[in-house]
Amino acid sequence: MDRRNYENRPPLFITQINAMKSIQMPKLLTTKEVADLLNVNEKMVYSLVNEKGLPATKVTGKWLFPLRLVEEWLDSHVLNYKRSDIALSTDDGVLLIAGSDDLLFQRALSLFHSKRKDMVAFFANLGSMGGLTSLRRGLCHIGVCHLLQNENNEYNFDFADQELDRAPIFVNFSQREQGILVRKGNPKGIQSVSDFARNDVRIVNRQLGTGTRLLLDYEISRSSISASDITGYHDEVPRHLDAGLEVLSGRADAAPAIRAVAGLLDLDFISLRWERFDLLISRERFLERGIQNFISLLHDQDFKNLAQSFTGYDISLSGTMLYPDNLTNKE
Repeated sequence: MDRRNYENRPPLFITQINAMKSIQMPKLLTTKEVADLLNVNEKMVYSLVNEKGLPATKVTGKWLFPLRLVEEWLDSHVLNYKRSDIALSTDDGVLLIAGSDDLLFQRALSLFHSKRKDMVAFFANLGSMGGLTSLRRGLCHIGVCHLLQNENNEYNFDFADQELDRAPIFVNFSQREQGILVRKGNPKGIQSVSDFARNDVRIVNRQLGTGTRLLLDYEISRSSISASDITGYHDEVPRHLDAGLEVLSGRADAAPAIRAVAGLLDLDFISLRWERFDLLISRERFLERGIQNFISLLHDQDFKNLAQSFTGYDISLSGTMLYPDNLTNKE
């Protein structure tokens, strides 16, 4: 290009040219360079591409290997190293949460967004076991769980010990009342889980891996019936609200769910127990800004007012770190 013509170009054109010059193209290695890097012969490099997923491209007609991807591939194949956390920090403005469904929790997320314009919280409704699994795999910062582990009304500790490589930090979100939803006036006269085995009663259930499903199975084990006796036991819905809507519509006569849904949909409710609904947080991430901001929300008066707008919640422990010896059972 004639330098005089280049200098006469408009400023925008010059800016674009300079921007293109500043772009750093990814470092690409040849087969020989990769072989030297991995200390193998070139034939082995091709085997690694075909059998072990070594990142490579042949778009130019010959094999090229992006250095950054090769380094990531190497990291992912290190033995005896368990990645304990995700790469994304909440300090970057993103909070990833996975686990159990809850009405107050969903509203708390909305409240969090209204107060923290610099943060975005994403929630995946995967059930309590899904939250634990996501935490173990490094897919979230916080797992939300309510897994009943014994008859003493203890929750979550044993499951976390079994599922996670390292114990998380437990922070209570709330205590909430679990039970059975029935239509207003309880037309079928349902009094307990044992009535689910009656021929004139159909239920809707929660999904496998949810704490509510675990609780129902526990109550069934304490009764004189079995799951095979229950019409609708295998009919599953993903949320408490979905269970309530099934009962409200008449498609089901009863469903396991929290009292808050009964209050929202004007259904009757048969209480089974109070339970802890906990946040399980990676120790490596606990002091990060995003996580501390979310925990601080649980001490905020607006959160307390929000909880009071629902039935079936106790927030006396909300925002409190939990250990097996500092809990108070609520029956």
